[in-house]
Amino acid sequence: MRYQGKITDWKDDKGFGFITPNGGGPRVFVHIKSFSSRQQRPVGNERVTYELRNDAKGRPQAGSVAFVGKDRPSANPSGQGNASLMLTLAFLAFVAGSALAGKLPTEVAWFYLAASLIAFAAYALDKSAARNDRWRTKESTLHFFALAGGWPGALAAQRLLRHKSRKPSFQIVFGATVILNCCALAWFFSDSGAEALRSMLGMA
Repeated sequence: MRYQGKITDWKDDKGFGFITPNGGGPRVFVHIKSFSSRQQRPVGNERVTYELRNDAKGRPQAGSVAFVGKDRPSANPSGQGNASLMLTLAFLAFVAGSALAGKLPTEVAWFYLAASLIAFAAYALDKSAARNDRWRTKESTLHFFALAGGWPGALAAQRLLRHKSRKPSFQIVFGATVILNCCALAWFFSDSGAEALRSMLGMA
């Protein structure tokens, strides 16, 4: 017998949450492995159908979970992925152009490129871990990569890999890291910032 309910508490970093049955009643535990298809991960408040089972200790949990109709998370439109990729390339091109024009040290351009590649790889590994129930990368680590200058690669990974792009709390913090990093970069274009950057790089 299949039941219907809504995911009311989903902890994506841990891969589990709870379903509140339609009509009330105790919440039912649900694990990411219980979903029939794991092409899309839940983010919370989706309507689902499920079978009621018991775990090894006799506790109720959901099995064969499936999203219901239009509430199923949909893939990001390809246009969003293309726009994010274009923004990533445009920003890296701007940094590279600034370095070629002598407005920034070339080390800065290489740093942004390397940081973006590392961030993209971190997102790819985390998505693979989520699909295969392996140890996940902490969200704080992903945010650190973005803050350190890898946000262009992180943005591309979010859209192209469809990972971490639908979780509001994650996106709020990610947006803050982008703003802070861009503010730091803008300061490096000022006289005082340029002098501080040359000092850090050991340049005369």
